[in-house]
Amino acid sequence: MLGGTKFTEEEIFSLGFTFSFPVQQYGINKGTLIRWTKGFDIPDAVGKDVCALLQKEIDALHLPIRVAALVNDTVGTLMARSYTSPGKTGTLLGAIFGTGTNGAYVEKLDRIKKLAKMGKDAGEVNNSTGEMIVNTEWGSFDNHLSVLPVTSYDKSLDADSNNPGIQMFEKRVSGMFLGEILRRCIVDLVNDKSVPLFKDEHSNQNDVHSTTNIHDQSSLYQQYGLDTSFLSITSGDNSAGLKVTRQSLDSEYGVSAASAEDAEAVRLIAAAIGKRAARLSAVPIAAVVLATGKLDAPRDVATTEPGKQAGADLSGDVNEEDIIDIGVDGSLVEFYPNFEEYIREALREVPEIGPQGERRIRIGIAKDGSGVGAALIALVADRAMRADSPNDSAAGSVSSFLSGLIDNVNRNLKIRV
Repeated sequence: MLGGTKFTEEEIFSLGFTFSFPVQQYGINKGTLIRWTKGFDIPDAVGKDVCALLQKEIDALHLPIRVAALVNDTVGTLMARSYTSPGKTGTLLGAIFGTGTNGAYVEKLDRIKKLAKMGKDAGEVNNSTGEMIVNTEWGSFDNHLSVLPVTSYDKSLDADSNNPGIQMFEKRVSGMFLGEILRRCIVDLVNDKSVPLFKDEHSNQNDVHSTTNIHDQSSLYQQYGLDTSFLSITSGDNSAGLKVTRQSLDSEYGVSAASAEDAEAVRLIAAAIGKRAARLSAVPIAAVVLATGKLDAPRDVATTEPGKQAGADLSGDVNEEDIIDIGVDGSLVEFYPNFEEYIREALREVPEIGPQGERRIRIGIAKDGSGVGAALIALVADRAMRADSPNDSAAGSVSSFLSGLIDNVNRNLKIRV
């Protein structure tokens, strides 16, 4: 029975609920919302069990659906990559570089000191595998702006956001904010009379020979009025005189008759913002790789040639057991030109990793990983629940369920389901 409606167990569908916000998770399908991110602001939901809220609305519609698993999108990506990764190497990390950014990785239980301090609040912990999946919430790294470089544009963006002082790493890396950083740069330069941006009258590179003009209603003057997709457009623009960039400035942002010099200036600023985001993305990846000791054993592997991407297709000369597999998902890493190579460039510059260590890191796209991974977890949760007892809820311990899930996926679920 669900919500007062009688259904047989065979009629009930198990749902994997991907919820990409910080939660305190107490069970496989129980977790209270800690705070909103990525521009969301619904105060009534904070501190509530998000699965229970969803189940209540499902029951109100009399649908034969049970929320079987609460899954962060990073955990889903980790699971999806574990399901699809080539070879026998287990996946260490699932990461999102899209609207937001975050990562989840596999850690040894004896290294997770907070479990002992949390006591009963940690839920039941099964030590059989000695591992647990940790959702890092690395979007909140450097909230005090004391570690990484920061600009005045980062600070003003944060001050005008609905969660000042929170998710400061995410605000410098993720797709939701990169366009806004570029917009603030452009507006600042336009307002500076000493800078000739969009003030180029009758430029010899301006094929319409007219004065550049920014319309009064241009979205450049509106918060979040410049979409991050524009960074990808201008970064990949190889047209003569950057015609594609200029057309986009005109049609999308109300900048008429922009010169080639204007377009080149915007392209350079956008490229710097995009490259910074990618290089910063290497910081948490490097931290996880080093903290887990995956590079501790000396290896004899080929190094990556400078300027050459060292993705999965180039790791053939690395022993399979030496590969550190990472699954990624999100619009930035998938569509922004050279995003992965910029990450790898930064990884090679980390002394403890270097070219040899970077060579061992295989980064693979887990397409739609958050949804696919949630479905896989819901499938295993449903099987576990039915195997234990038809009367049990699917709310078993997060540790006891997830600690062995990667092996379960690799050994038992590499089938078409």
